[in-house]
Amino acid sequence: MLDLEKLLAAERGHLSGLVEAHINPAFVKCLKLLGFDKRYVRAAGAYLYDDADNRYLDCLVGYGTFACGRNHPVIRQTIQQAMNLDLPNLLHMGIPSLSGLLARELLNVAPRGLETVFFTNSGSEGVETALKYARAATGRPRIIHCDKSFHGLTLGALSVNGHGQFKDGFGPLLPSITTIPYNDLPALAREVARGDVAGFIVEPIQGEGVYMPHDDFLPGALELCREHGVVFIADEVQTGLGRTGKMFACEHWGIRPDILISAKALSGGYVPVGAVMSKRWIHDKVFSSLDRCVVHSSTFSENDLAMAAGLATLHVLQDEQLVENAAALGELLADGLREVGQKYEMFREVRGKGLMLGIEFCPPHSKMLKMGWNLLHKLNESLFCQVMLIPLLNEHRILAQVAGHNIDVIKLMPALVITEDDVAHLVRAFDRVLASSHRFPGPVWELSKRFAGSAMRLSG
Repeated sequence: MLDLEKLLAAERGHLSGLVEAHINPAFVKCLKLLGFDKRYVRAAGAYLYDDADNRYLDCLVGYGTFACGRNHPVIRQTIQQAMNLDLPNLLHMGIPSLSGLLARELLNVAPRGLETVFFTNSGSEGVETALKYARAATGRPRIIHCDKSFHGLTLGALSVNGHGQFKDGFGPLLPSITTIPYNDLPALAREVARGDVAGFIVEPIQGEGVYMPHDDFLPGALELCREHGVVFIADEVQTGLGRTGKMFACEHWGIRPDILISAKALSGGYVPVGAVMSKRWIHDKVFSSLDRCVVHSSTFSENDLAMAAGLATLHVLQDEQLVENAAALGELLADGLREVGQKYEMFREVRGKGLMLGIEFCPPHSKMLKMGWNLLHKLNESLFCQVMLIPLLNEHRILAQVAGHNIDVIKLMPALVITEDDVAHLVRAFDRVLASSHRFPGPVWELSKRFAGSAMRLSG
């Protein structure tokens, strides 16, 4: 028998080298440069623990995967039970044991009107599925998406990605893709009026930058899609399953999409799983005859461990009232951050819903701070936020991320199980790091110089 605990104990000190040698050398170098190469050895709930047993509040949570917290015991026990049942997994030519159960539970909590489910292994695969569905359902070629959008990195998903840096070197991408500005209803109206649009794909809240829709944008976009026979696709890979204080973010604006894509949190953090929920008429256009009953499929699509993880995740979200907790503590956190932020000239705003928040910073007006700000932004547009994150991690033990490329936004997405004490810790930590950043010269600016010098040496 393989003793995994013994293997990890023997190899713990070599893991960084193995990843650097065999998986992603550039990523490991980046982690070392930032001081993010901590040796985390265990995780529970909202927290990570390093090899010195220091506890860190995780506000990254696998890009939103651990909505229920890390290593949730109920989800783990459900998966263990599924393994002990010796289920006939991945039959392919037979009725699966658990996928129908998960489909029913998902549709029970989804916006009304969605009737069918296709299970995937990731959000990107869900986006690929939705794009195919929209084209098959309408017989039209064109897909519209928004600038600044992020829908994944596989080829089809990348084609509707609003960030050029992810596309460089991977073209040509899918044809018949049109980009419109986020929140621009007139632009959408012009495009759908041409009559060749299959689908409009949109994140209710954009993950890169945490950009919010205007109150009339999503309802207006849905109305335009209905009027012109365009499939409205809601990408809720990150915003879904309680993250924004509703089960799905669409609910904030009363949206009932034609297709809704979910993933990340559905896995419980254990087994990759995604779901594409659609209206019956779309499904019937795709799987239109007996000889097309498997025209779209995926080998691991309905595997029993993934289905068990999804069933357990939905149970935990509802049984522990985590959606309600996200709404209440998200409001408390946003209010606290706004209150401390008002003291500082480089603070612009906090935006988002529930426990998906973006903190945006802006150029200072005082002479010395402006000089430092301009210097940092000449080196790298995201450098200011990154050097804010380093003391957050090292001094306050909070793991977070810059919300995107070339923007001054820090993103917070803690597990939905956080407490009021966690919120208070986050607010205090940001207050102290913001205070430090407003001293020039000061520790944040000194760190910036060292960081920039190291980055230039590494790139050279």
